Amino acid sequence: MSFSSEFKEFAMKGNVIDMAVGVVIGAAFGKIVSSLVDDVITPLILTPALQAAKLSNVAELKWGAVKYGSFLSTIISFIMIALVLFLMIKGINSMKKKDEAAPAAPAEPSSTDKLLTEIRDALKK
Repeated sequence: MSFSSEFKEFAMKGNVIDMAVGVVIGAAFGKIVSSLVDDVITPLILTPALQAAKLSNVAELKWGAVKYGSFLSTIISFIMIALVLFLMIKGINSMKKKDEAAPAAPAEPSSTDKLLTEIRDALKK
């Protein structure tokens, strides 16, 4: 088997394509969550704190010569992203549990099983 045919067989397997789709969707989802955190949640939380400190940006926070504002902003973003992902996954899991909770009705016995049951019952009598 030639190298190109082996590579083609490898690249066209379902697992590789599924993984590629997952990576692309994951990247897009990451942008959505980052935008939610950076553009909505973080400003709502930090605006009052920044106004109290008379600052316009978290990166301006410093203690002497040490600028810790950027580090603090990164920590807050991480916590917010983790919280948003946790809440989304929790919601998805609760929807899955509802779907799993409804058990399927037991299958009705086949006509052969019914006939055999009748024969068994008749023999017992």
